[in-house]
Amino acid sequence: MTGLSRLSLNQATTKRWGVREAAEGCARAGIPWIGLWRDKVAETGLEESASIVRETGLKVSSLCRGGMFPATTKRERLDRLDDNRRAVDEAATLGTDVLVLVCGAAPGRDLRAARDEVEEAIETLAPYADEAGINLGIEPLHPAFAADRSVVCTLGEANGIVRRVGSPRVGVVIDAYHVWWDADLYTEIGRASGSILGFHVDDWPRGGGDPLLSRGMMGDGVIGLRRMREAVEDAGYEGPVEVEIFNEAIWAKPGEEVLETMKRRYLEHVLGEVPAGGSA
Repeated sequence: MTGLSRLSLNQATTKRWGVREAAEGCARAGIPWIGLWRDKVAETGLEESASIVRETGLKVSSLCRGGMFPATTKRERLDRLDDNRRAVDEAATLGTDVLVLVCGAAPGRDLRAARDEVEEAIETLAPYADEAGINLGIEPLHPAFAADRSVVCTLGEANGIVRRVGSPRVGVVIDAYHVWWDADLYTEIGRASGSILGFHVDDWPRGGGDPLLSRGMMGDGVIGLRRMREAVEDAGYEGPVEVEIFNEAIWAKPGEEVLETMKRRYLEHVLGEVPAGGSA
């Protein structure tokens, strides 16, 4: 794996850009992939977003997000399944084959029930996704997000759901920020062989802060990104590598500057290559 051929900008990294700005920015910067978010696509319009991607010659690595399955009532759960079917259709229109699932929090205090609801919903959604040619990527989130974003907190839990559901359309998305701390990480990456649908890179800076908005640019934290990338590849994943960073300081910078830094840090800290002009 060399160069930028697999590098993808996840739209979260340039949050202030719409679909057109992000796609045209990637095209100018020589970044061949983009990961889109449904809210940004909705702002631009689904068909217009798909047209922009085609015009710029980019490939869409994924659409985020589906999921958020648990709810307090059966009606709410059915509504959320309907929204996920719409997300599957949107992914197909945009030309990606991966819908990222952020599975959702427990509406009450019953984590076990919420996890059962997540698995049941994915099992229900899988045939619809299969008909559309879309893969469902379960993204485990760091335990700090268990209360409000995802009751699936480890790669091991996500792997378990994949195996029990048993659909070739259901796999995992591995985000370095969310899983780097797990003592079983490399065992579980190996266990995920054949079902890895995405790999996201970013970093965990020292010093704490808001878990949601404290992601660092690659090289600004403690994660062994090169080792993790090698393990994911050893497990058979050869797809795009998305840079997904939620950070107010990065959002405040000009998007073009962010993309140039992102490219250099990706080459140096994810691929282990020496970027032209040195590191930044």
